[in-house]
Amino acid sequence: MHPAFNFSAYMIYLPVVIVVTWLVAWILFKNSKIFMIDIFHGKQELALATNKLFETGFYLLNIGFAFRIMEIGQHLETPRELMEVLSTKLGGFFIYLGMMLFLNLYLFFRGRRISKARQHHTDPAAGLHPLS
Repeated sequence: MHPAFNFSAYMIYLPVVIVVTWLVAWILFKNSKIFMIDIFHGKQELALATNKLFETGFYLLNIGFAFRIMEIGQHLETPRELMEVLSTKLGGFFIYLGMMLFLNLYLFFRGRRISKARQHHTDPAAGLHPLS
């Protein structure tokens, strides 16, 4: 009889999802600061605070989802079963994490587009052309 590999699966799964979530969040929110500053028209304090709130929500949603899908409902008895379950769990989580990354990018670009449109409509010089 082989030892159960369930505990090993959890001990691999948890650090991987936490580290990958941290890495994706670090890259996303380090680079999104410039979008937030642009969206908030140079109001750096407001932009950085909003960016930090988005980052906190990103962590809560993604780590929460990782814990939610963590359960392994079968008894793993071979290294092959361990690898197959981990690949399914991690692969599914990474697809979800990628979708969340692109959702955040969409929100940043949408916010920037709306901000630019509002700025254009409220700028009294926006309707003036140099040759008119």
